[in-house]
Amino acid sequence: MKPILLQGHERSITQIKYNREGDLFTVAKDPIVNVWYSVNGERLGTYMGHTGAVWCVDADWDTKHVLTGSADNSCRLWDCETDSNEPYMKIPCNDSKITSAVWGPLGECIIAGHEGGELNQYSAKSGEVLVNVKEHSRQINDIQLSRDMTMFVTASKDNTAKLFDSTTLEHQKTFRTERPVNSAALSPNYDHVVLGGGQEAMDVTTTSTRIGKFEARFFHLAFEEEFGRVKGHFGPINSVAFHPDGKSYSSGGEDGYVRIHYFDPQYFEFEFEA
Repeated sequence: MKPILLQGHERSITQIKYNREGDLFTVAKDPIVNVWYSVNGERLGTYMGHTGAVWCVDADWDTKHVLTGSADNSCRLWDCETDSNEPYMKIPCNDSKITSAVWGPLGECIIAGHEGGELNQYSAKSGEVLVNVKEHSRQINDIQLSRDMTMFVTASKDNTAKLFDSTTLEHQKTFRTERPVNSAALSPNYDHVVLGGGQEAMDVTTTSTRIGKFEARFFHLAFEEEFGRVKGHFGPINSVAFHPDGKSYSSGGEDGYVRIHYFDPQYFEFEFEA
């Protein structure tokens, strides 16, 4: 599994995300949003409408609208069909910092994770809070929807990733590790979940890659058990994402690199034994 290596940011990667066509969005602790053609690593565009770190990015199902979460503790909604450099809506959060966000089913709502471990579902029209739950004890670092948008997975500093119903926010499954989980993604083809994380970034310089647990880790969705790991980054993995066709996944790390991993044939022949 030899990866394609992308480098388009000057600082650590905070999130990577595919749209439905397979284009790859990347954001980092610099104020830049990059878009890549994932087949060959060609950069399709660069957007610099932020003044500080961008924590998360997500495109709706037809990429007409994009949301970003930034260091000023707000979620911005952008209209991709206009030439405006200003968001058409800005959702502030004064109670607990927004650390991750995605479009909900049909683009009617936004699901956001917070520094205190809360999940909020916001109206995409008014910004009003529709549903609030708290199943994590520490910061939620990432949220990613399933292909059919009925479920989503969260990643948290409390060393777990969790599966939720995307309409009710009801908790379904838990995937446990011994280190903070920075990102988690659901396979579009199999009952697989990939987790990325590792030791806290501030401690990386004093820790080897083996001890720091910097591998991507694969779990079975139904049985909540780990079945594989992939190495590669020289520091914590900050974001993971499956390609929409399920034949590859990408990881972005504290080292500033994005790696596109194409699965070997053995992956598609693997059968999990409970």
